[in-house]
Amino acid sequence: MWADLVAVAGHVPVPLTGHDYLELLPVRWQAITASGIRIYHRTYDADLLAPYRGQPSPITARGGKWEIHHNPHDVRQIWVRLPDGELTEIPWIHRDHVHQPFNDHTWQHIRTPALHDNHGDTEQYEADLADALDQLMRRVHSGHATTTEQALIARTTAIPLPTARRQEHDTGQSADGPAQRDEDDSIDDLPDLPDDDTLAAATGFGLYDAHEEADKW
Repeated sequence: MWADLVAVAGHVPVPLTGHDYLELLPVRWQAITASGIRIYHRTYDADLLAPYRGQPSPITARGGKWEIHHNPHDVRQIWVRLPDGELTEIPWIHRDHVHQPFNDHTWQHIRTPALHDNHGDTEQYEADLADALDQLMRRVHSGHATTTEQALIARTTAIPLPTARRQEHDTGQSADGPAQRDEDDSIDDLPDLPDDDTLAAATGFGLYDAHEEADKW
């Protein structure tokens, strides 16, 4: 019937709203703990979660876990459906330290054996991972990255990146494993990344905004 009626009457294409874009993002179910929402050693938290910490969601079919929407290409924020029915943005607690989009593949790459030394201290471990991610992005954008590191970041940027450094020990390692660096591949003298607004203007990749996405159409 739908096909027959469209053939006769046609249809009016309606652009998606920002709300629609958020609703169409992938969904997972998580608990809201005393420290916030934990996903793969990343903590998402905001003051507005205070009334829901340690509390079950109204969705009993999901064991009291809360509905979380996330952008697979930029995991610096998530959206949680609170009891009012709306999806509310919750930032990663280290979001201001990492000025470029990254995905879970990049996140897993930086979880090297050396960083696991602080695994017992979850807060310090997460801070170390955020710092390692920032250093990785600085290497890539300054041309000090390995081909493996460059390939990781290229997946989440639309601009040409500097050519990766040629290294004698670069054996074409898969992006699934941690990158190997020369002994002199120090980040101490690399320039700081600009602030978030400047970098977003230069690369076209600020924080994901579903409402801005809807305005493009």
